[in-house]
Amino acid sequence: MKVQHFFDEETSTLTYIVWDEKTSDAVIIDPVLNFDLPSGKYHLTSVNQLTEFLESRHLKAHYIIETHAHADHISGSQALKDRIAGIQIVIGSEICKVQKTFKEIFNFESSFKTDGSQFDLLVKEGQTLSAGALDFKVIYNPGHTQACYSYLIDGHIFVGDGLFMPDFGVARCDFPEGSAELLYDSITQKLYTLPDETLVYTGHDYQPGGRELQFKTTIKKSKESNVHLSAQTSKEAFVKFRTERDAKLSVPKLLLPSIQVNINAGRLPQTEENGVAYLKLPIQKKD
Repeated sequence: MKVQHFFDEETSTLTYIVWDEKTSDAVIIDPVLNFDLPSGKYHLTSVNQLTEFLESRHLKAHYIIETHAHADHISGSQALKDRIAGIQIVIGSEICKVQKTFKEIFNFESSFKTDGSQFDLLVKEGQTLSAGALDFKVIYNPGHTQACYSYLIDGHIFVGDGLFMPDFGVARCDFPEGSAELLYDSITQKLYTLPDETLVYTGHDYQPGGRELQFKTTIKKSKESNVHLSAQTSKEAFVKFRTERDAKLSVPKLLLPSIQVNINAGRLPQTEENGVAYLKLPIQKKD
């Protein structure tokens, strides 16, 4: 099994292509659609990189795996699906809960479905996701959002936004239905129970202190030195820290455009009669 990473500097997002060398079976994890918020324009640079890589190695991509409904970048899943015959978009079954929450927040039309049917495959805890020769164990890791999942294969785990590099910590928990208590349990009772040598691939790297890009660590290193949640951190201390820290964080700049596209499996809004598509922006008075 091989893994290739792709880093989007604008959103600090890691995308992965995982493939089997013998069969060329592959999956794509957390792709990015490049989006410029001030202009409202998007481009396909990141999607192009992925498709060029697949084509250059003659890989057969079975799935696009979304670890959760991202709030910091727009997914490139639909652009990839338009290009790759037969590929399916995968997300955790709890996406239905996220859809219901944000349907109310954005006041979407009644026709917007909250049953996850925008995606091709909804997975659940303990399931095995098979992509040809690749078999991923599906692990439910709520806390950052209520629909976060990790994917484990051959001693490699792709954790999305739950767990970052040890020097940066763990994900925030202040999004709707997020929970510091659940994140603590997800990490300590699931991720930290994996073998120490398990390789951890993070969904983001924010390069603290200006260091070079890092995206791969181990369960052992995380348990020993994660600055927010090591094996020695008590639940009470973590929840207090996470709650206080989250209260001081700014809203991700792409939250509002990203979430309304991503809960719709990466579909951009339909164009209106003038040929232009529009995203919604809730307007509220500041407390």
